[in-house]
Formats: sequence, structure tokens, C-alpha cells
Amino acid sequence: MIEFHDVHKTYRVAGRDIPALQPTRLSIEQYLSRLHSAIERSLRQYARVFAFRVDLRLPLSIELPDYACTNEVISRFLESFKAKIEHDRQRARARHRYAHDSKVRYVWAREESRGERPHYHLLILLNGDAYFTVGRKTSSEQNIFHRLQQAWASALGLSVEEVSGLVEIPRAAGYLVSRAAGDHGELANLFRRASYLCKAATKNYGDGQHGFGCSRG
Repeated sequence: MIEFHDVHKTYRVAGRDIPALQPTRLSIEQYLSRLHSAIERSLRQYARVFAFRVDLRLPLSIELPDYACTNEVISRFLESFKAKIEHDRQRARARHRYAHDSKVRYVWAREESRGERPHYHLLILLNGDAYFTVGRKTSSEQNIFHRLQQAWASALGLSVEEVSGLVEIPRAAGYLVSRAAGDHGELANLFRRASYLCKAATKNYGDGQHGFGCSRG
């Protein structure tokens, strides 16, 4: 059973009580709990975690494969992105023996406004000692943004040029959080920001597609 929650509850992350969302938003209790677990697991594994928000949209005027409007597309995206991060870490270890590894953890929400194709909101969590910024879309150097764009193109079977503008990094999207006791404020900001993914509004429960997912382990 899906339980709706008035978001006054706090969650314990890295030994600290963190509130969810802002007042008046209606969210889903189970989703908040899974978001909490993803952040908590990341901080147990890494002393510092780089977390960021990203939104993925489908093109309106390009013919897409049948799976593009199902959650298979987000699974393909995540597998591609994880492979790109692993490849980057392998290259880093080839250059520096003690380069940091990074597991990719994530939380995603599928939303759909009436008459529009579905879109996805994501929170991605990485080792903060391996990554600390998404990077600029205009950079000539390979960065996280370029890997996101390439992974979305791969998931849709399109070129990188065809997905231009469909991968959006919201304003002030990145958070570098630490399990250290003095980092309470940034962790609270991250959890409140990310709990937007758990809101009940615009979730579609009647199309056979899950509206929420997260990494395991």
C-alpha cells in the first residue's frame, strides 16, 4: 500500500536527524524511506559523497523505439552511465595507482503531465573523492555532464546531437556532503532537495510503469 506523508517527519542520516521537503508538499512515505537509504548507504561507503540532480526528457519530434516510453529507457540510461563511470575510474587507476573508485547510486522518479511524454528526475550519488562537479556542457574536456548526455543518447538510440537540451542540470544541483559531524547543513539541504522526487503530484499509477526506483546496495 502506498502511504502519503505530510513531510513533517525527520530521517536519521549519518547520525543526524534530517527533515524532508518543505511544508505543504505531499510525498510518499515509502519513497522517502528509500531515498534516505540510498544516501545513508553512500555515506557509509564513502567519507564524502558528491550528489547531484539531473532531469531527462524525451524528444517530441523524433521517432523513438517502442521502449522509450517505458522504464526500460531509464534502465538503459543507468547501465550506460555506470559503464562510463567505471571506464573513467579504470583510466584514472591506470594513471594513478591509488585513484579513488566510485559506485554509482541513484534515485529516479518518472513523471508525466497530461498530453506529454514522460520525463525523469534523478538524484545521482558518487564518491566525493573521485568526483566533485558535474562540469560545464560547453567544456572540451570529458566530464560528468558529457557522460550523462552520451548515456541518454545511447538509451534512446540517438546521436548526442539529437539529445541536445534533453539532459538538464537544475540550478544549484550539486551537493558535496560528508559524514563528518560538522556537515549537518549541507546534508539537510541535499535531503530536502532530493525529497522532491518523492512527491505524489504528477506520478501516474495506472499505466503499468513504476513511478519511482533506486539502486540496490
